[in-house]
Amino acid sequence: MNSSLQKCWLLFSQAVTIMLAALFIVVTLKPEWLSMSRVGSLVDTVSLKETDYDGKLSPGSYHEAVKRSMPAVVNIFTSKTPAKARTRKSVNPNSSDPLFKFFFGDQPPEEEPSSSLGSGVLVSPEGYILTNHHVINDADDIDVALSDGRKVKAQVIGSDPETDIAVLKIAAKQLPAPITLGQFESVHVGDVVLAIGNPFGVGQTVTSGIVSALGRDHVGINTFENFIQTDAAINPGNSGGALIDTRGNLIGINTAIYSNNGGSMGIGFAIPINLTKQIMESILANGSVTRGWIGVEPQNLTKELSESLGLPENTVGVLLSGVLEGGPAERGGLKPGDILTAVNESPIRDVRGLLNQIAQINPGNQAKLMILRKGKEIELTVQAGRRPGPKLLAN
Repeated sequence: MNSSLQKCWLLFSQAVTIMLAALFIVVTLKPEWLSMSRVGSLVDTVSLKETDYDGKLSPGSYHEAVKRSMPAVVNIFTSKTPAKARTRKSVNPNSSDPLFKFFFGDQPPEEEPSSSLGSGVLVSPEGYILTNHHVINDADDIDVALSDGRKVKAQVIGSDPETDIAVLKIAAKQLPAPITLGQFESVHVGDVVLAIGNPFGVGQTVTSGIVSALGRDHVGINTFENFIQTDAAINPGNSGGALIDTRGNLIGINTAIYSNNGGSMGIGFAIPINLTKQIMESILANGSVTRGWIGVEPQNLTKELSESLGLPENTVGVLLSGVLEGGPAERGGLKPGDILTAVNESPIRDVRGLLNQIAQINPGNQAKLMILRKGKEIELTVQAGRRPGPKLLAN
C-alpha cells in the first residue's frame, strides 16, 4: 500500500514539475501566447458601444469655413542670388529684445543661392494673388504651388514695401475658386479667426485663435501700420497667408510675429483686408502706390522737449526739426521749429499720425496745416507732392 502511494506521489510530483517547466519556458520564450489567450477571452466578454455616424459636423467645427477658403491659399517658393540675399532687410537686427520676425523658412548660407518659402492668397479668377512684399522682394524666380499640386511661375504686378503688400499674377487654367473678401467693419476683438499657410514647409496648415487687438501701430515693422493682432499660431512660412473669419472670408494677410526664437509665441500680426484691398487696387491701377508728401522731418513732442521749447502745457502735435529745401512744405511757408498740430482740421498727435494723414492726400491737392510758431497759431496751405519710394527717402 505504501509502495502504491509512493508511486502515485512520484508520478504527481513529476507531472507538476513538467507543467511548471513548460510554463516557465512559455513565459520566457513565448509570452505572447499567454497574452493572446487572455485578450481573446477579454474580447469575448467586453461589449463596446459605438455611435452611429450621421455625417454631421462636430459642434463648434470650422470645417466649412476651411473647406471654402483653403483651396485659394497657395504656397510661394522664391530664389535669390547671393548678392540679393545679403541685402535683405532684417527687423531690429542689433536688438537683444524679442524681435518682430517675418515668417520666412530656413535659408542656406549667403554664399549659396538663397531660397525661401511663404504663402499667398488667390483673390480673383484672373489669377491675381496677394502676398507680402518681403516674400518676393528681389526674387529672381517665383513659383506658386496650387492646392491641387500644380506648380506655376508667377509674375510680380507690383508691391508696396511701406505696407508690406505685393500683388502677383499666374497664368493657369482651371484655377481654384478665389477667396471671398470679408468686411473689416465686421471684425471685433474676441472674434474667432483661423490662420492658413505653409509653416516650415510642412504643407497646408490651419490654426485657430481669436482677434487679440485691432489697430495695432507703433510696432516698428512697416512705415504705415494698422495691424490685426491675433494669438492664432503662425510660424515661418506663413508670410502672405490668409487670416479668415469663421465664415471663410479673408480678413487679413499674415505678416509678422513677436518672438524670441522665431516660433509662435501667441502674438502675430496681419494686415487688415481694408488696407490690403486699397493697396491692391492702387497697384492694379497704377503699378504702384501713390501717396502724398510734403518734405518735412517730424519729431514726436515729449514732455521734456515741450518744456525746453516753452510750449503751453498739454500741447499736442509734432516738432518740425527739418524742412526740405525747395520741397512742398517750404514752398507753403513751413519752417524748422514749427509745431504742426493739425492737417485738414484733423489733430496730429505723433509722427505716425502725421505720415498717415499726409499719405492720404493725393499729390497735387492742397492741404490746410495748423502750426504753432513762437506761441501763435498760424494756418498755412501746402500743395502735396508725391511721396518718394523708400530707397529714395533713405538717401
